[in-house]
Parts: sequence; structure tokens; C-alpha cells
Amino acid sequence: MTSPEDPGASDGPELPAPGPGAEWKRVHPVSPLVRGWIALAAIAYFVGRDQVEGLFLREESSGPLPPGTPLLWGVLALVAVLVVISVVFFLSWWFTRYQVTAEHVRVRSGVLFRQHRQARLDRVQAIDISQPLLARLFGLAELRFEVADAGESAVRLAFLRLDDARTLRATILDRASGAEPSEAAPGEPGMPSEAPEQPVLALTPGRVIGATLLSGNTVFLLIAAAAIAVVTALTGEGISLAALIPVGLAVAGGYWSTLSGAWNFRAAISRDGVRIRYGLLDTRTQTVPPGRIQAVAVNQPLLWRLTGWYRISINVAGYGAAAGNDAARTRLLPVGTLDETLRILALVLPNPGTADPVGLFTAGIQGSGEDYGFTVSPRRARWVAPLQWRRSGYALTETALLSRSGRLWRSLAVVPHERIQSMALEQGPLARKLRIADLRLHSTPGPVSPRIRQLEDSVLLELFSEQSVRAADARRRDRTERWLHRETATGPAGPGAGLPTPAAPTAPAGPAAPAEAEQPGEAAHPAPQMEENWNEHR
Repeated sequence: MTSPEDPGASDGPELPAPGPGAEWKRVHPVSPLVRGWIALAAIAYFVGRDQVEGLFLREESSGPLPPGTPLLWGVLALVAVLVVISVVFFLSWWFTRYQVTAEHVRVRSGVLFRQHRQARLDRVQAIDISQPLLARLFGLAELRFEVADAGESAVRLAFLRLDDARTLRATILDRASGAEPSEAAPGEPGMPSEAPEQPVLALTPGRVIGATLLSGNTVFLLIAAAAIAVVTALTGEGISLAALIPVGLAVAGGYWSTLSGAWNFRAAISRDGVRIRYGLLDTRTQTVPPGRIQAVAVNQPLLWRLTGWYRISINVAGYGAAAGNDAARTRLLPVGTLDETLRILALVLPNPGTADPVGLFTAGIQGSGEDYGFTVSPRRARWVAPLQWRRSGYALTETALLSRSGRLWRSLAVVPHERIQSMALEQGPLARKLRIADLRLHSTPGPVSPRIRQLEDSVLLELFSEQSVRAADARRRDRTERWLHRETATGPAGPGAGLPTPAAPTAPAGPAAPAEAEQPGEAAHPAPQMEENWNEHR
């Protein structure tokens, strides 16, 4: 059946009425070219090469052809290929449409095999604007909507004009937030403009290059080179040096991935959440709404101990499947000092649930022992963890559970109580004899795997029981699904319920703000209020 709103729709289940103003729209006409330019180049190369070789071989086998014949046939073949490709591209563009309603975003695509994808706005975990190199030349961008349990990007719109992509992102975030129409950002009716932002930090090229050279890729290269040198010296066979070639290629790929994922990195905060930008050839802008971060990890690789740098990774529902292929998407801070790390943590954990968050989180990142309420491994755990037994431990606040580990490679994982999916106690034969155990905290797929290691088994058993009750209670009081809804702003939201809505906007420095900025939901940036509790102890 074909709906009147979408003449090109395929047969399928009847969809609910989109409502007034929610018409079906098409992506930019150049989109098929931007998506398929690699395939187009490959086809042109192989087809063109085969045609030219075939024409000249035919001339050699059957005698000379009239002058210009090979060139004529080559041009005709190229024109035929271009016509077929143009028709395919046109049909691909014609049958790709999208629609944004008050509750869903829908995309229909496909010519022979039709596909309909739909994402609920209240389940949107993050929205990315990606610009591959060719798309940047045309001023286009791809919009990705990450939805919980999607496994991959639930909906991808490729490609839109950059301004249209930003406006559409603002519209979806505005509707997902639950803001009242009067609280929407000023703009065209039904299409709010992008929420203003407050810059938080920006990385310099020098630091990005330094962090790349001091990354784990360098450690791997040094170990591999030393191993090859030892084997060469022992065997006297210089052929083992050939092993440096794949090692070098792997390290070069790792360097490029790290460099491109941190180049031109900038972090900002708006009422829609944390907004980060990065990219060397391909650029990306990510917006993670409040409460969508499932777990946070602060890591310090071995060589970064020399510079005092740290990295922040996050788990976001929907990013899990892509984390292995594009680790930059899960990096909230590629490289930063301790002060910058605490500043970013203040944005994603605005209510840390402790009177001294800076002291507690600094102890989690750098310290060891029982300072600031950490419960650590018993002395007998040194038999299985001789270096880190004094550092392994956990701490509790009113809103989150902190787990630290690692002596050489330091790590701190933070999981809000309401984001703990499940837990598992693990104990091997040696651990049973030593009466120690591990507690694994299950989160959504991603780079953060929270785990409390080598603690007293009786202590972890008690924590297991108490944390189950604590997490269930926190989930009941969680109000972050609709972070700008009036109920969230004024209702009884529990600790860690997301971005606070300022009661009275703080006027920015400089000229007086316009009257529209005094409306609820369009108050000044929430970053100062987020960091207020942290800055008391800086």
C-alpha cells in the first residue's frame, strides 16, 4: 500500500499518521555520488582497463581497424557505464526519504530491496554529524542517530546540507528532551535552532602529536623491535628483520587512528548535553544528551606517566558495536591534564554525590590505600597482584560506584547507580583459597568494563547485596530520559538525575542577553552550575 505522504513507499505495514508538518523529505541529490565514489572509481578503473586492453588485442588479432575506432568504442563504453551509474544513483536518491515526527525519526531507502528504519526519539542516545572528506567539499554531512540496543547506527541520513543537518539535530534533541514548545530554542516554527554552547577545552596539535608518540603503539613497537633483534642475534638469520614490515604497518595504522581521532578536538557543553568535535580529514561532531553515558573510565597509559596525561572513555548505548572500529567515538577526552580530566568529569557527573569530589576522584585516578573512603584488597591478595593490591579497590558515593585498578597502567571506572545493568561475583580456585574475589559490573557494550578486583570475598558479597537494592532504587528515581521535561526540572528527581535546570539564568559577561534567553530551558549554559560542587574543593 502507498501512503499519500510518501508516493514512493513500498508495500508494508501501515504506519501511524505522521501528524501535521511531518512530511517526507529527500536527502541531497549529490548523496549517492558521495556515498559511492569509491565503487565508482573502482568500476571506472577495471572497466576502462579491460575495454582498452580488449580493443587493442582485437586490433592485433583481426588486423588494423579504421583510424579512431578503438577510441570511439572506448568513449561509447564509458558513456554507457556513466548512463547506467547515473540511473542507479538517481533511483537511489529518489527512493531515499526521511521523516521526523513528534515521537519518531524514519528513513526509507532501497530500490529493489526496500528498507524502513525507525528510531524513537526518547531512545536516542547520541547524535553525530559526520563529514567525510568528499562530503566536506560539497558542504554536506551525514547524520547518525544512536539508539539503545541498535547494534549499529539505528538511522543514518547521508547526506544533507551541513546547516540542514545541524537544524535537524537540534529538532530531534529538542523533541527528545521533552521541552515545552515555549521552551524550544528560537528558530523557524517546528525547527529550533542549534542550542548555544559554552566551550570547555581544546587540544593543541603539539599535545595530540606528543600523545600519539607516547601511546601504546610505541610500547608495542619497542617490544617488537627488541624481540626481533634478540631472535636475529641468536639465530644469525637476518630474514627475521622482514617481520618489522607488518609490525611497522600496524603501528603506523595505530598512530594514524590516534592522531585523526584527537586532531582539532574541542569539547563544549550546551543544554542538549556534551558536544565534542574532532577529525583530521574526516570531521565529526557528537552530541551526547544528559544521562546517556552509561559508564566512564579514566585511563593513564604507561608512557603518559611522564607527562601527567589522562584519557576519558565512555560507554553509550548504541556506540558499542562501533567502538572497536572507531574508538574515537567513545573518547570523551583523548588526552588531558588532571585538571582538564576533572573538568570533563564534572560535566558528565554534575552531581558526584560526595562532599569532596575533587579529592575523591583524584585519589581514584592517582592514589592508593584507603584514603577518601576506598576499600582496598587485603594483604594476602599480593600473591596474585603483587604490584596493584594496594591500589585495587572501590568507593561509593550517593550517586555512583568507583572502581580503580592498575599500578603501571592506571584506571578508574565510574558507573552511576542507575546505570548498572547487572553484577556477577567471580572467584577462581586460587582466589577461593585466598578468600578473595572479583565483582564485575555489567554495562552496555563499550570500552569501559567496570570490575572490582581482588577484594575480600565477604566484603564483595555484602556490596553485591547492597548495590542491587541501591541500583534498583536509583533507576526508579531516574528522570534523564526527558531531560528538559517540566517534570524533570521541577519533580522529585533523585540524585544524579541529569543536567540541572537553572532556576534563574546567569547573565553572560559582556552586553545584556536578549529577553528570549530568560525563558525556561533557554537559560545560560549549565556548565558553571555543574562544576559548582567540584570547584569548591579545587
